[in-house]
Amino acid sequence: MFARPLTENAELRPLEAWHAEEFAAHLDRAREHIRPWVGPSFVTSTVDGARATLVRYAAATAQDGARLYGIWADGLLVGGVMFVTFDAGGGSCEIGCWLEPAAEGRGLVTAACRVLVDWALQDRGLVRVEWRCRADNDRSSAVAERLGMTLEGVLRRAWLNGGRHHDKQVWAITTPG
Repeated sequence: MFARPLTENAELRPLEAWHAEEFAAHLDRAREHIRPWVGPSFVTSTVDGARATLVRYAAATAQDGARLYGIWADGLLVGGVMFVTFDAGGGSCEIGCWLEPAAEGRGLVTAACRVLVDWALQDRGLVRVEWRCRADNDRSSAVAERLGMTLEGVLRRAWLNGGRHHDKQVWAITTPG
């Protein structure tokens, strides 16, 4: 299948159901680090749960919807990026990301998200790419800035996670027009 180089030692590839065991092992390394920032259905703790997540995204991809891609560094799955939503007819999508701690600080998420932004705007002709993150997630906000996105606003107490409502930032990049 295809692989897109991100750095000399890292690549972006589709993350598919047959990666369930590898995805589950990766989540074991990343779970506590990403839990505050991602939805609870994503942070599964079993191979079956990992497979269910991957199958859910595969079904959405088959409908020209959400998509999931893994980031492999030195042959190890260390994180990924996704189209959380993808609406070709409406011309917009939302992208997201996650990364295990050992892979941070290498520019992998920004490089992988740049691939998604470019594909959505240039290849697919969408007019808007969104990025939503908890307002206190400085690392995520920094990626949005590096991608050239504009902070459009804050949705106050818009996301329930860990028994608390958190503010959510909305960033976007659009095509001219």
